[in-house]
Amino acid sequence: MRPDIGDIVEIVRDIPEKHLRAGMQGAVVHCHSNDVYEVEFVDEHGATLDFSALDADQCILVWRAATRQWIPLAEQASALVAGLPDEAARQVLDFARFLSVRSCRSLGVKAAQTGR
Repeated sequence: MRPDIGDIVEIVRDIPEKHLRAGMQGAVVHCHSNDVYEVEFVDEHGATLDFSALDADQCILVWRAATRQWIPLAEQASALVAGLPDEAARQVLDFARFLSVRSCRSLGVKAAQTGR
C-alpha cells in the first residue's frame, strides 16, 4: 500500500546517520515519482526533528489521512513480513503460530473455568 501526502508511516529499520530509529512515525509531506517519500518527524511538542527521504522499503503505512483511520495491525504486520528475507519471514510465521495456539489454549481454559 503506497503512502500519500498526510499519511503516517513508520520506519522499519534504524537510520543511524539521521538519528532515526525503527518504530518512529512521521507524516508524508511529499511523494516523489520513484517510490521515495519525504517524511517529517516531530517530537512530542510538535517541533520538527528531521525531514528525511525514505524509500518505500524503509517504512510501512500505519495511518491513512484520506480515511482518517489507522491501518489494521494485520496489514501492518503483513507489510513488515513482506520486506523480510524468507528465513526471517518463516520465523515470524512460526512465532505467530505459537501465539495463535497459546491464545486458543488460553481461551479454552477461560471457557472451562466459566463453564461456557
